[in-house]
Amino acid sequence: MRRELRITKCKSRTANRYKGLTLTEVVVASALLLIALVPILKALTSAQVSAAIIEQKTRSLMLAQAKLEDIKARSIYGYNSLFAESDTSVDGSYLCTVTDSGSASDLRQITVEVGYDLDGSSTLEAQEVDVTLSTLLAKRW
Repeated sequence: MRRELRITKCKSRTANRYKGLTLTEVVVASALLLIALVPILKALTSAQVSAAIIEQKTRSLMLAQAKLEDIKARSIYGYNSLFAESDTSVDGSYLCTVTDSGSASDLRQITVEVGYDLDGSSTLEAQEVDVTLSTLLAKRW
């Protein structure tokens, strides 16, 4: 005679108890996620602000260099003319101020200040100046 051994799966009451997450586990996981996300979001925000400031200063530098090169080119044949300007719009909200030491001597100093008009007053104030370039011009003939 042969005996067969039958193994039947018996479902216990505790087997169904461990299938999901408890409320405590969900709350702890959410808290850890929030703790990790807050510094990451702050870093992204400050990176965006820094990028905007760098873009503004780079644009101001390019405009100041272009203005200085324009003055240098005009000084070749018009050295005795005065190059001073005040609060000139160079590109939208960017303003330019040029100071000139005068043409009394054969060497004169030109200073170009460019900045973004933050308050929309059409005047370049001290806190709005992003770039200041200065050069010396010599009389050629």
